[in-house]
Amino acid sequence: MSTLVYVPRDSGALAVGADDVAAAIAREAAKRKLDVTIIRNGTRGMSWLEPLVEVATPHGRVAYGPVTVADVVSLFDFGFLKGDWHRLGQGHTEQIPFFKTQTRLTFARCGITDPLSIADYEAHGGLAGLHKAIAMPPAEIVATVTESGLRGRGGAGFPTGIKWKTTAEAKAPQKYIVCNADEGDSGTFADRMIMEGDPFVLIEGMAIAGIATGSTKGYVYLRSEYPDAIAVMSEAVKLARDFGMLGPKVFGSDYAFDMEIRSGAGAYVCGEETSLLNSLEGKRGVVRAKPPLPAHQGFLARPTVVNNVISLASVPIILDKGAAFYRDFGMGRSRGTIPLQIAGNVKHGGLYETAFGLTLGEIVDGIGGGTFTGRPVKAVQVGGPLGAYFPRALFDTPFDYEAFAKADGLIGHAGIVVFDDSADMLKQARFAMEFCAIESCGKCTPCRIGAVRGVEVADKILHGEEPAKQIALLTDLCNTMKFGSLCALGGFTPYPVMSALTHFPEDFQPRTFAVAAE
Repeated sequence: MSTLVYVPRDSGALAVGADDVAAAIAREAAKRKLDVTIIRNGTRGMSWLEPLVEVATPHGRVAYGPVTVADVVSLFDFGFLKGDWHRLGQGHTEQIPFFKTQTRLTFARCGITDPLSIADYEAHGGLAGLHKAIAMPPAEIVATVTESGLRGRGGAGFPTGIKWKTTAEAKAPQKYIVCNADEGDSGTFADRMIMEGDPFVLIEGMAIAGIATGSTKGYVYLRSEYPDAIAVMSEAVKLARDFGMLGPKVFGSDYAFDMEIRSGAGAYVCGEETSLLNSLEGKRGVVRAKPPLPAHQGFLARPTVVNNVISLASVPIILDKGAAFYRDFGMGRSRGTIPLQIAGNVKHGGLYETAFGLTLGEIVDGIGGGTFTGRPVKAVQVGGPLGAYFPRALFDTPFDYEAFAKADGLIGHAGIVVFDDSADMLKQARFAMEFCAIESCGKCTPCRIGAVRGVEVADKILHGEEPAKQIALLTDLCNTMKFGSLCALGGFTPYPVMSALTHFPEDFQPRTFAVAAE
């Protein structure tokens, strides 16, 4: 009987040599005349252990990592195919502390199944939600998603069911489902992990959304910087169509739904839904004024649901297990689970899915293990490059949309980037303004001009030019951008700037620059 060996094909694992490791295992097995089948799965999300090689044993899957090509011969010598001891051994994968304490709903199959095997997907609970949706009236599907409490996981946190209901009630000959997969925030990778590790859950979620809203066509707008995700999603769509999961009669029903993969061109602003829609239509990616909302006039001026990858990928389990099951996780108005993406200067970086409610301190110190350098944590940025910086004094803040808003922060796409005490927060504030200046679409003045002026003001503070006056100017500038910008790019840039200024005022003092001797 062939021994199953799992080597991730996820981009993160590929970046540290997973392809070479898989090839080396295949060569060594052939050399020793051992019957080994290598399955290229998604990642389990423990980035510091990649490439994480798993072996299926009678007692469960046993993990070894991080594995290099140079380790392969010794793995065979020490009997890793039977799950025996090796210095890289991590024990049973699901008993690794980082993984064991998670609540995996959306990511239940990620890293477990073959991403491009529908049979594997179905054997692990896939398609149950779609089959139930086909048997339900569309309005009941919308009601189920609404009652679950699912909110947009792309950053805004808008109730998904309300968005679906608006599109479902709109009258039009054609409606669309658009998946925003333009994951551009620093420290975020949940969308990519799902698309590379469990693509059928996204396809299933989009098909359910189509049935619920009367939409027969879907698009995944995927960033060009994700070639592996594009390849996996493109192949998965073909397989799903051949299987009857997509097409004029979804699984033989009266519902039609098909979809395409579209690639963006690298503009950060196209993560904003109306810029994305312009780009999808072949236009320049600039923000549209709202109203009209995309739910009324979106893609090609037709009613369109625009949802994030994780939002759509969370739908199948809600339809399968019911609204109450999903709603029982979380706190307040933040229901279900959230995939925390822990990155930066941290010991244990990766994806950790859990119910809303853990404190920031529990996440950074407990799950992340503190800084990789061993130095004290100085700041944590939550929500991507436009998220606020939280000092240790705010580490008791629970991971909840309203709690973060109350602390002048935002959850965003749940990216968490850790900085140690060597970080210069004035330079971080300047970076936020510079990032906005580079990525602005130029549609509105507060963002287009304000970000450029923000960089100039930060430089004047850095060089001690009337610091009190410049700080007052920076504060006023942030206020103008926050309330005057057309979209979140300009509107959220003040969050990192003002949080840095508020919580780390000592870093905004004039600097002394040494002058080189002639």
